[in-house]
Amino acid sequence: MTNTIKPNMLERFMTVRMNNRQNHYLHPSFLMEQQLIEAITSQNKERAMNLLKNINKDQRPTLAHTPLRSLKNSLICSCTLFTRAIISAGVEAETAFNLSDAYILEIELRNTPERLDELEYEMLSHFIQMVIELEGLPYSTIINKAITFIHDHILDDLRLEQIAGHCYVSPSYLSHLFKKEVGRSIVQFINEKRVEESKYFLLHTTTSISDISGLFKFCNQSYYTSVFRKHLGLTPKQYRDTHASQPAAFS
Repeated sequence: MTNTIKPNMLERFMTVRMNNRQNHYLHPSFLMEQQLIEAITSQNKERAMNLLKNINKDQRPTLAHTPLRSLKNSLICSCTLFTRAIISAGVEAETAFNLSDAYILEIELRNTPERLDELEYEMLSHFIQMVIELEGLPYSTIINKAITFIHDHILDDLRLEQIAGHCYVSPSYLSHLFKKEVGRSIVQFINEKRVEESKYFLLHTTTSISDISGLFKFCNQSYYTSVFRKHLGLTPKQYRDTHASQPAAFS
């Protein structure tokens, strides 16, 4: 794989750069974007709204060949920024990405500049609300951080030391605190989460149960079956046979 920039992309870059200079266009300052991210993560909705208004006072970048498409692409960029901000604030990554996906689909449905402008502020408010709702979670910051890490790395070979390091606490302290707050050990929690995630593969793919058990890092199929049955009252095969033709709900 070469690191050389392809000529057509280099030409496009130079064209965009020249057009922006000729039109005296400058992108919003990096500092202002960082201030917006900080306002989102600190749940300061009023400041975030004011910063977004100040950013939008300036001309938006040209991101497509038609004004409406360019505006939609600009909102998708904003959505990406908001998504990264709430993830850094502690919102589970998959939850943040699902919210992002929903708003990108909504962006595509709106076909006037006015409705798109309105949506950007609705979107910002909703993303901040997700951060605010973190305060209502039943666990401490450390445990929420551990659970988010587990969710994000559910297909990895998770170890207590690794999770504790991410939370900046000792393994023994995390183990004690997790059992106290969640009511079960980290290993039990991880296994249950893996069982829940594996349901999708059982219902919507033809992947063998042996391969699914390996994907979710169970030591063997027998152990996966044992954990699955303990958690759901059925073996993976029984679950697949019983629910394959029905829509499933996943947690």
